[in-house]
Amino acid sequence: MSDRLTIAVPKGALYEETARRLRAAGIAVPKDVGRRLTVTSDDGAAELLLLRPTDVPAYVEFGAADCGIVGKDVLWETDRSVSEVADLGFGACRLVVAARRADGYHEGARYPTFLRVATKFKRSAQTYFSERDLPCEIIGLHGSVELSPLVGLSDVIVDLVATGKTLREHDMVVVDEIGASTARLVVNPVRFRAKYAALRELIERLENAGV
Repeated sequence: MSDRLTIAVPKGALYEETARRLRAAGIAVPKDVGRRLTVTSDDGAAELLLLRPTDVPAYVEFGAADCGIVGKDVLWETDRSVSEVADLGFGACRLVVAARRADGYHEGARYPTFLRVATKFKRSAQTYFSERDLPCEIIGLHGSVELSPLVGLSDVIVDLVATGKTLREHDMVVVDEIGASTARLVVNPVRFRAKYAALRELIERLENAGV
């Protein structure tokens, strides 16, 4: 099997830093990829698959990519069988429970008997509240999650925050932190064994690129 690597790269918020880290690690990522879905590095050492972040684990699990870069928040929500081999340290954010300041949950006010939780992180939210024996209804949303408590759709939200600016703008506060997320390098276990030398070198270079 060739040592040329196929790397799943997330489009969106993590893309620019991912590309910078790959370049620093010796993968010559083209400066302009346009709207292409797959590109070859300028030096021919790697093929890059430009994917939605939520699709990265599937491409890696089924061997379409040898490895991929994806946020830990995506891994929390997936059943895909991939091996996480490095915390790359960028794209830092937190998955939190948040609510209206006026409701006082952050100061110890009791939740309603049956809580309504709005989120796109349904699996993480369900696990969090189940572990605390708090019955709840998970309301799946894909955008404008902060709006839901303001109009009575939900009591709390579970969402990612980086700076907390959006919460403050809507007079909302963090009630609890579920977990911290950063970009992770994941590999296909079979490909990792088959391309061990090339992948081990990439891991070391990516980790050093963040120092």
